[in-house]
Amino acid sequence: MQMQQHPYVGMWVTDDGRVRHELLANGRYDEARGNRESAYRGRYEVTGTHIEYWDDTGFTADGDFVDGNTLHHDGMVLRRK
Repeated sequence: MQMQQHPYVGMWVTDDGRVRHELLANGRYDEARGNRESAYRGRYEVTGTHIEYWDDTGFTADGDFVDGNTLHHDGMVLRRK
């Protein structure tokens, strides 16, 4: 899949701004939490509206894009910025 052409590439943020996911065009992500920039980094794959994350430290997570502008991930709701 050409990630740079994927519609979900970009920044996703919780309403309080505490968690920020940047989905990069090269299939990598960079997640900031609070004041911790790059708290988590790894790769991701999107299949339809489902996203799978593989963190560089070894843990995995997933989520679902609901309406093109909302991402439900690990009990959080992130919105496109």
